[in-house]
Amino acid sequence: MGKTKDSGVEERPKWDNKVQYLLTCIGFAVGLGNVWRFPYLCQIYGGGAFLIPYLIALVFAGLPLLYLELAIGQRLRMGSIGVWTSISPLLGGVGIASMLVSFLVGIFYNTILAWVLWYFFHSFQNPLPWSQCPLNDNLTGYNVECVKSTPSNYFWYRETLNVTPDIETSGSLHWWLVICLASAWFVVYVCFIKGIASIGKAVYVTATFPYLVLTVFLIRGLTLPGATDGLLYLFTPDWEILKNPQVWLDAFTQIFFSLSLAFGGLIAFSSYNPERNNCERDAILVGVINSATSIYASISIFSILGFKATTAFNSCVKENILALTNHFEFSDQNITADKYDHWVEYLNRTSPGELASVDLRHCDLQTFLDQSASGTGLAFIVFTEAVVEMPGSQIWAILFFVMLFTLGLSSMFGTIEGILRPIKDLKLMPEWMPNELRTAVICSIAFLTALIFTMGSGNYWVEVFNSYAGSVPLLIIAFFEIIGVIYGRGMKTFSEDIYFMTGKRPNIFWKACWMVISPVMLLVVLVAYVGIQAQTHPSYHAWNPAYELFPKTEMKPYPDWVFAIIVLLCVLPLISIPLVALYQLVRSRIKRSSALVVLNPYCNDGFEVEPQEQKNQRA
Repeated sequence: MGKTKDSGVEERPKWDNKVQYLLTCIGFAVGLGNVWRFPYLCQIYGGGAFLIPYLIALVFAGLPLLYLELAIGQRLRMGSIGVWTSISPLLGGVGIASMLVSFLVGIFYNTILAWVLWYFFHSFQNPLPWSQCPLNDNLTGYNVECVKSTPSNYFWYRETLNVTPDIETSGSLHWWLVICLASAWFVVYVCFIKGIASIGKAVYVTATFPYLVLTVFLIRGLTLPGATDGLLYLFTPDWEILKNPQVWLDAFTQIFFSLSLAFGGLIAFSSYNPERNNCERDAILVGVINSATSIYASISIFSILGFKATTAFNSCVKENILALTNHFEFSDQNITADKYDHWVEYLNRTSPGELASVDLRHCDLQTFLDQSASGTGLAFIVFTEAVVEMPGSQIWAILFFVMLFTLGLSSMFGTIEGILRPIKDLKLMPEWMPNELRTAVICSIAFLTALIFTMGSGNYWVEVFNSYAGSVPLLIIAFFEIIGVIYGRGMKTFSEDIYFMTGKRPNIFWKACWMVISPVMLLVVLVAYVGIQAQTHPSYHAWNPAYELFPKTEMKPYPDWVFAIIVLLCVLPLISIPLVALYQLVRSRIKRSSALVVLNPYCNDGFEVEPQEQKNQRA
């Protein structure tokens, strides 16, 4: 990692090579959402039909905003606060808002990595601990809560989270989660200890290893029975679903958050580039690879989930065959899985009364495929159940959780950079403090703050932060970014900036997106999102063994005090935008007033002081 002087003021680090920079940006953009959010959206929104609004959102909103952030960071060679302050002092609060959002997102995001570490450590056991129910306290049978639900549900909610029945019951700190959380933050610190000098080396592993694992999973998944059913289910289009406005809203928010826009990390990373670098090509490359990764991960994941559904369907049929064989006293192997439907139809014609008395489960492959899950539900429950059914389950579990950890770790690099660079620009820490110590202080503060997520109610708070800390604030920040560059710095000046860096001016497509299409889309998505959220009181899924419909999760409304915290999470990061603008306006007015006083030709104060001093001397 070399260093370069920036305008003679400060030695600024730079990337060793272009590959380091691209891998870091790709690693920041490609995260856990590509693996467990995008496949879920494809599944519930008509499979292949969801790709239409998704690609429209990528072309007209995602790529233009990504290009804008990379270009302005590279041209001005500053972090987020420096960039927006140099464009206009009134926009200084935009950089502070990005820093606050990065901190709020970082503390819950790294908690997910702590959960991944917990599962990784347990993946070396044989059999896997989520493959069977533990014995009860009396050792006379299996744990009742586990039997009522499933072993994977029990290991997640009870063994890992030891979750409380609602968010108001905090519970105590769980030491095993505290240790995993401390380990996750220690890994982040070690990778970031030398800034981009160390993460530039780490991304060679963290940004590439997930693709290796996804490829291995894809090859293995395609050889499993039922993989074709999973892929057909994922990509069979349902065109009617495109009439639902929620589909378009989710497509735009997925693109926006998947590319990690408005966090400030991309601006900081691009500022370490040489001034003459083709940032347009970089933006297109990062954006296309990010979306292609989402589709690629979906194929890998759903080939295995198709296998899981087929296995569950076959188990269901076998149970029914056993029930029919015992009831009608058929000989073994008389009813086979291939002839099951034929036999049920035959018995329904010949002995409908007796058949009705047999307790048969409803076995439908489509029903098992419909059991969709997103986020932690997909990673820690559904996929772990699928891994158990695969030969050599320990190896697949280890690979899966290492992949999740490296995906999340590379995203944390951009999040931490979005915190550290603004702190340095604001001079919130002493100049004599080395970067290693600054990073240690920030990671320690983040770790202590994140301890709330290691309590019994921690999972509920992770959902609160995940749903609200990075939603409305990022949309508003992005809107101010695009308005600040195009109408603050000016389209003409920005075009000249790009010409200076790339050797060509932006074409009509980019200009149209920056000036009209992207801002309008951002406003529409923001208004629609706020409108949908305002229609209902926010609620959450609680794991409550006393719930009458258990093992289904109980839907509970958030208490008023939690709702107040949700509002704060949405509003608090944005307060800096009007406050800084107001401060700069007042400051400029005071400066203007003082300048008028100094330059006032009718002011005689200077002539009055001299005689007064002379009078005093004479006295």
